[in-house]
Amino acid sequence: MSLRLSDRIAGAILLALAIWYWIAAGGYVVAYGDPAGPSLFPRMVAVPLGLFAAFLIIKPDPDPIWFRWPHVWGQFAMLAVLIAYPFVLEPAGFPLSTSVAAVFLARILGGSWLQSVLTGLVIGFGLFFLFDGVFGLPLPMGPLFG
Repeated sequence: MSLRLSDRIAGAILLALAIWYWIAAGGYVVAYGDPAGPSLFPRMVAVPLGLFAAFLIIKPDPDPIWFRWPHVWGQFAMLAVLIAYPFVLEPAGFPLSTSVAAVFLARILGGSWLQSVLTGLVIGFGLFFLFDGVFGLPLPMGPLFG
């Protein structure tokens, strides 16, 4: 199988995911009269995902570089962080779990400990303030902060 074909297969899978995401988001119903509704954000994610997937199908990389094993471990670590995040979000709270996840992701991407910790704190607590304080969307505080 050529590597260009692998881009097209990945694009087809991502396009199917974007279409499913769009359709699934349409099922969200809210009782009050919010003009945007709860389906707005998932559909805002589905549109660029579908566009980028279509780009992979139409114009795959002519000379893609296949993965190398030392770099794959970082990808597995990122995947592990992203899988664990929703499980610790409710018990640990949004600010702490998001900060810790951002620290690990920044370290995997090559940031120093200082950069990673500062970035994690800004992301975790900044997003909490934005969503909870500015937008009025309640997020779980967790036992440390709640």
